[in-house]
Amino acid sequence: MLQRIALILTRWSTRWVPDSYVIAIFLTVVTFLLGWLFTPSTGYQLVQYWGNGFWELLSFAMQMSLIIMTGYILAVSKPFSRVLDRLAGVPTSPRSAVALMALVSMVTAWINWGLSIVGSAVFVRFMARRQRGVDYRLLVCCAYLGLGTIWHSGLSASAPLLVATPKHFMEKDLGIIPVTETIFHPFNLVLAFVVLIVLTLVAPLMHPHREEVVEVDPLLLKEEPEESRDSLSGSPSRTPALRMEHSPWINLLVAFAGVTWLIWWFGEKGVAGVNINVVNFIFLILGVLFHWRPSSFLKAAEEGGRFIWGVVIQFPFYAGIFGLIKFSGLQDVLAGWFISIATAKTYPFLILWYSGILNYIIPSGGSKWAVEAPYVIQAAKTLGADLNFTIIAYAWGDMLTDIIQPFWAIPLLGVARLSFRDIMGYALVLFVIYAVLVSIAFSLAVLF
Repeated sequence: MLQRIALILTRWSTRWVPDSYVIAIFLTVVTFLLGWLFTPSTGYQLVQYWGNGFWELLSFAMQMSLIIMTGYILAVSKPFSRVLDRLAGVPTSPRSAVALMALVSMVTAWINWGLSIVGSAVFVRFMARRQRGVDYRLLVCCAYLGLGTIWHSGLSASAPLLVATPKHFMEKDLGIIPVTETIFHPFNLVLAFVVLIVLTLVAPLMHPHREEVVEVDPLLLKEEPEESRDSLSGSPSRTPALRMEHSPWINLLVAFAGVTWLIWWFGEKGVAGVNINVVNFIFLILGVLFHWRPSSFLKAAEEGGRFIWGVVIQFPFYAGIFGLIKFSGLQDVLAGWFISIATAKTYPFLILWYSGILNYIIPSGGSKWAVEAPYVIQAAKTLGADLNFTIIAYAWGDMLTDIIQPFWAIPLLGVARLSFRDIMGYALVLFVIYAVLVSIAFSLAVLF
């Protein structure tokens, strides 16, 4: 039954869910029509609002790009890869391998979702090489758990970090909300810990019997020659410029300055000083230090740049949608719809599921926040709902359907050489458990 449902969902998403750029254009048209039907704005005015909003998210787009790039830079560093390789040798059975894969994926995603995307893909290969008898489909599915279930509750959470950063695009409506009220809120921390433990325990229970195990294709385990990012071999001449590019002193100087600034910053601000810029700064400095030499760091950055083009191109269009909603008065209309069906107590639960359903269409926590924020926050203020908890609800809702949404699995599946239908059956089981667990948590939260 579950496999059949999984196949139907996979076929539907493969057939009907287009590239995310096309989705952005489609949503722009839908928002334009809503503004034309439900506000006094003319079509000509709506085009103006769209154009006026087009560049409202430039800072946010750069911040999201840096989360991806800094996560990639750290994930491909030699120290991080060596740790993953050694960890892959720890499990003593297929089930313990699955449990460790799930745990590593979720822990790294809580730290940085860009780190988890690349790190989990690397760890899958290490694990498959070292562990025999483990079901490869389940292993890859568990590698997706970080992006699928926990990232938006952690240190690279788009919405919570953004609202903690001065001059964010909703500052006039929200002010600055420190991460102590969102990411480090006791509810968020406890729920993240419970999800981590439950899914780590449940995942190995799904491992099939030996005769039903699908092991990895041996060709995928073939060692690939590792291209050195910092070798001078093959250079026609070791010029002073090349020596500087391969000198560790350059990176050590940057790392020393960065660590000094962080000590000062957190000494002044404490944990409340965490925001999206500070998180990116931390990962950038770690990347500089772990790559040791400028040549290695710059090569990793060049490779990471391949993963940010979607953000660069698409965020202006989501900013245009933001402009349509904000400047036309459509946010008042949409907020009114929420107000009519919710109370201050039930609002977070409503946002949890609304955001989760919308996430299947807009699989990006950052760009979707730009679309939702104006009317979601306005409705919360009108209802008297807790704004901090509304943001937490948005974050968990944004993750609610990630595990059955193939968008962010594409880089992982590309490395693993599987299709989403290969992991969808396992993903669907995990989704049901996860959705029930999170829904119960938010249902009980209204009692306190």
